[in-house]
Amino acid sequence: MAESVVDIDAGGPTTHPGPGHAGPALDFEIVPRKGLVVVAIAMVLLVVAIATNRRWPLELAHVGGGAAWTTIDLFMGLVIGPILGTMTIASRIELTKKLMPKMVLIMPTVVTLTLAGGWQLGSYLGTVDSAFPGHGWIVASFVIVGIMAVIALGLLEPANIAVLFELRKPDPNPAVIEKLMKRFIYTSAITGTMQVLTIIIMTRIAGFM
Repeated sequence: MAESVVDIDAGGPTTHPGPGHAGPALDFEIVPRKGLVVVAIAMVLLVVAIATNRRWPLELAHVGGGAAWTTIDLFMGLVIGPILGTMTIASRIELTKKLMPKMVLIMPTVVTLTLAGGWQLGSYLGTVDSAFPGHGWIVASFVIVGIMAVIALGLLEPANIAVLFELRKPDPNPAVIEKLMKRFIYTSAITGTMQVLTIIIMTRIAGFM
């Protein structure tokens, strides 16, 4: 039985005989090397913010990272997801090979900035102490953000990397790519919804300060 795969040179789907056919592999970086410089700068700034233990740098790391995390989740789940569902297989693969390598670097970076900066900021402000009047809300935010971090690093990143390795094969399987991309998009939508809950909690905590 013939198996439908994507012919990159033709720019669209074609039919090749069987799974053993050797086709052209996509040439792209799974981890963009130039992007590592930006990640390194962000991590250095985070370490400096924690080491100096000053409010503004910590707020910059936490709020900036959290805002980026929320925006990316909502954009991926509510904007890119519906668009992706209307695209041809060849177009989906073209978008995926350009977008997902960047996400390999972006998501771990914004998650680290948000969590590390947030914990240190909470220690600086005393909001992580049990004596803080809104401690219950703080615990609720810990639970939600913890779940989001597990989803982002335990589900989104593996799905992302699996898509990229599949694309690097001589005969990428469109069905596998579509399945993994759906997992990525749907999970982003879920975490985006949880991000809205976090924003509500954060504004409630602000009332205790």
